[in-house]
This record gives sequence, structure tokens and C-alpha cells, in this order.
Amino acid sequence: MNDTPRTLDRAGIAARIPHRGAMCLLDSLLQWSADSIVCRIVGHADPQHPLRLGGQLPAACALEYAGQAMALHGALCASPGQAPTPGLLASARSVRLHVPRLDDCAGPLQVQATRVAGDGGQALYRFVLADRSGRALVDGRAAVVLNQTLASPGA
Repeated sequence: MNDTPRTLDRAGIAARIPHRGAMCLLDSLLQWSADSIVCRIVGHADPQHPLRLGGQLPAACALEYAGQAMALHGALCASPGQAPTPGLLASARSVRLHVPRLDDCAGPLQVQATRVAGDGGQALYRFVLADRSGRALVDGRAAVVLNQTLASPGA
């Protein structure tokens, strides 16, 4: 962790997670530790947002923001010189949508993910997506399975 940056811009984030182009939804890393991460989002109201549906950004898209924050957290926590452990968002539980949509919420938004349990094969995070005033828009828990390859079709 000692050579890892404390903050990152969008380009620095995109270099560390598998999401590219418009699907890299995090705009900056504000802070992180071995247990948690906080990222800023400014593009949630963009009419060209890749997750818009019917002209709106559904609140359930917070899971993608949280997933990207968790992926970035895993990359930042990797040992120096070691590639990050690939992960797959396996489940979301106790997710509460406090608003129906995100594109009309006062930004910038912040997503915080806190690792509450895990080992070499899995991680459990608690997450919250909040608006500019700190009001929770969506919160819940997510489980990530680490170092697993997806079965190919027909296998």
C-alpha cells in the first residue's frame, strides 16, 4: 500500500479496473484504506450515461457504482508488483433504494464501500451511495467471489 496513490482521477481509476470508456463510472478516488474506499461520481445526470433506461438512471444502478468501487479497492489493496485478484459480483443483499432514480439527485454523488469480511476466495462489502448532502440514496451489502473463472457456454 505504501507506493499506491491516496487519490486518483478518472484515468487513474480506469487503468486499475476492468471497466473502460463510458462504462468507467467513477470520476475520482477521494480516500481509501485497507478496509474501505470512497469515490466521487459526477456523470450520473449525463443524458448519455450508458446505464440510462427510458431517459432515467434507475437507482438500482448504484450496484454498478458500488461494484466498481469494490473492484478499485481490490486493485489498490493488491501487493506491490502483484496483479489484482479478479472478482465477480455474486450477490447483493439488504439493498434499500431510498429514491427511484439517480439522475435527478444533487451531485456530486459519493459511493463508499467497506469490506466487512472475507478471505482469499470471497469478500463481503457494505456500501452506500449518497448525494451531495450525504443523504443515503441506496445502501446494502454485496458479496464478491474472487479468483473465479466463468464457465464457458456449453461447458
